[in-house]
Amino acid sequence: MSRVTCRLATAADAAAVAQLFWLCDRHYWGAAAPSRAQQANLVRDRVLAGQPGSEILLAEQDAKALGFASFAVLYPAPELGGQVFLKDLFVPEDGRGRGIGETLLRALAKIAVARGCRRLDWTTEDHNARALAFYDRLGARHVTEKVYFRFDGDSLKDFAAGG
Repeated sequence: MSRVTCRLATAADAAAVAQLFWLCDRHYWGAAAPSRAQQANLVRDRVLAGQPGSEILLAEQDAKALGFASFAVLYPAPELGGQVFLKDLFVPEDGRGRGIGETLLRALAKIAVARGCRRLDWTTEDHNARALAFYDRLGARHVTEKVYFRFDGDSLKDFAAGG
């Protein structure tokens, strides 16, 4: 068996990315997750359609997609560099504990450095003990001076409408 490698996803990877997105949503949302077909449409029409915004880093072994990191480079950031923001890092349950997540995160750090970025940021739920332990083990710093805000659902629509 070959080692795990990482590369940026292209439109040719739409089926693999859609499957991983579906597994990710099923992990977090259960039966309320969008269908495989809906995920395939999203990936084809938005995620890998060449629109600026997010990118997908795939972890693979023997041409099989094992996990992904979705991210964006944001500006402005410290020292005239960019900031990589990691939206999601996901490895399906059957791949966890094999170093795939760490491989993805290290590959993303290399992308950040190569693109002149000065930092790599992400969030995780405060109750996700497994993720917290993973990031602690890697030596990531807890950022406590930031507070995370959100509009979603009807509150997003209301705010956008000015009400």
